[in-house]
Amino acid sequence: MDSGMTNEQFGTVVEQYQKLVYTICYQMVRDHFEAQNLCQETFLSAYTHMDRCREEDMKPWLCRIAANKAKDHLKSAYVRRVQLAREDEEGQESGPGPAPPDPEGSPDDLYIVSEGAESIREMIRSLHEPYLKVSVLYFLEERTIDEIAQMLGRPRKTVQTQLYRAKLTLQKRIKEGARP
Repeated sequence: MDSGMTNEQFGTVVEQYQKLVYTICYQMVRDHFEAQNLCQETFLSAYTHMDRCREEDMKPWLCRIAANKAKDHLKSAYVRRVQLAREDEEGQESGPGPAPPDPEGSPDDLYIVSEGAESIREMIRSLHEPYLKVSVLYFLEERTIDEIAQMLGRPRKTVQTQLYRAKLTLQKRIKEGARP
């Protein structure tokens, strides 16, 4: 599927689909800055692999790349820990901690992930007590619930409840793309 597309033709494709790609990224990550980064990443990836796509298939192909870039961003370690570390009815923790970095990730991908992680760290630091200390210890310092309870002199169940409520607040802020 060699497209034989020139740089000039690819520039036209970028102009034609830039708003669409940006919109897809923004709808998924709800952050203008991250959406711009992901939009650039999408076109960089498309340019690198443009021999894989015919010109007439460009629109769905770019949409798929954009959606995948946004999904990858949302799977960054801090976002995953905030969104997926949940407690069941008995208050037991479930879900893994932060994922190991992807060895296949490019420096640009790692930059985007680190920017997203910094945004999450800011959200965590903006929480008010009684959620601030438990959240910093759990999400940023990766302490266990038992360690946190001991350090703060709070019952384990209280720490679990405070973390659960902090997670709900953080999930809401992430979905809204809110800044602290």
